[in-house]
Amino acid sequence: MNRRSDLARLQKLSQLILDQRLAKLRETADLRDRTRMQIMSLDQSAKTADLPTVTVNQVALRYELWADAQRTELNAILARQTVDWLDARDRALAAFGRLEALRGLNRNAEGES
Repeated sequence: MNRRSDLARLQKLSQLILDQRLAKLRETADLRDRTRMQIMSLDQSAKTADLPTVTVNQVALRYELWADAQRTELNAILARQTVDWLDARDRALAAFGRLEALRGLNRNAEGES
């Protein structure tokens, strides 16, 4: 094997790694977005039918108590997902950097031939 073919194989392998890391980044971003949407949906109060004002207020209060508990849980999940997303982003950036470095080396090797 010569240097150029080794670099070309490394570049292909690096592209596969980058593709895998970008897929993981998209997956973590999608999960995070879904959690954000769930949190936002909790801000929409429940629709009530023609009920007495006292009943409407009781339903609204119970809903808010339940929604607050859900928000707390979802915010903890969102925090973990954000850490996962940041890690996936950093890993994708590193893979991209390696691929670009190999592309540069490959161009230099082609120029030497």
